[in-house]
Amino acid sequence: MRPAGVREDTIVQEIAIRASAEKIFDALTRSEELLKWWCVEGKFQLVKMECDLRPGGEWRMHVRSASGGLTTVAGVYRRIERPKLLEFTWIREQEDRQETLVRWDLEEKDGATSVRVTHSGLVTEALRKRNDGWPMIVKLLQAYAGEEK
Repeated sequence: MRPAGVREDTIVQEIAIRASAEKIFDALTRSEELLKWWCVEGKFQLVKMECDLRPGGEWRMHVRSASGGLTTVAGVYRRIERPKLLEFTWIREQEDRQETLVRWDLEEKDGATSVRVTHSGLVTEALRKRNDGWPMIVKLLQAYAGEEK
């Protein structure tokens, strides 16, 4: 796994996973699959996921913290190019509702997929700090969908 890159308003995380781009794309877009892997025991767990997977369609995730608090993150799908690209807005509803943008790029080659997630629009230090969990998320995706190459 390559370390996260941080520049001004953007966090980038990359990893290679031994799995097809289709399998990874499904893990990122199917509610029933997201519920299986978007969790860390003792930290957080995705408890409800709604996906209307189409450009302009809305998505919403409800995540319970270890202390029992519920955070809702939602947005709108901007670009969907199955199985190569997924782009959507990201808004934490209980916080300042600042809209940011998440983009997943998937490139499959020789039985493995290069996965890059880019979270942009993080215009303040507080936003960058609050959204710095992408290294953990890509490792969870890797554990669910395949193995690191």
